[in-house]
Amino acid sequence: MTTGSAARAAIRNTPLPPGQIIGMAAAAILGRAFPLRLPGPRALHRVIGAALVGGGTALAVWALRERGRHAAGPFDLERPQALVTTGPYALSRHPMYVGWWLIHLGAGLYSGSAWVLISLPAAALAEHPAVLAEERQLVRSFGSEAEHYAATVPRYLRISPSRR
Repeated sequence: MTTGSAARAAIRNTPLPPGQIIGMAAAAILGRAFPLRLPGPRALHRVIGAALVGGGTALAVWALRERGRHAAGPFDLERPQALVTTGPYALSRHPMYVGWWLIHLGAGLYSGSAWVLISLPAAALAEHPAVLAEERQLVRSFGSEAEHYAATVPRYLRISPSRR
């Protein structure tokens, strides 16, 4: 596979959660039609927003690369050969979703639009049933290994310190 075709395959197979894409688009459209500004200094919004977009992108790329290491073929993410529990998957069962949430939040903060306070939770709630379906599929594919993983690694984020 040439570098160009590998890059195209990677882009074509990058999972883009529809909830976040629709949520970000809705927030942008609503922000244009009905501006609703976040309180506080615009420069601070831009700095924090850019940091969140960068951090979310880094997390999503890290997760994508880690998951790709366990795929049946290059960029074939839908058929993992093993349950991925390393890298960002040791911290969250769904780090790509968390990365997209950070991107969504960061984009909203960067633009200074308060619509992100509605669009992000709505998008995450819309995606949650798909997340649950993915987890059921993992249990079907990997059995007790997936059940143990679900019992020890938080679905999205660990809110409280680990009590191990």
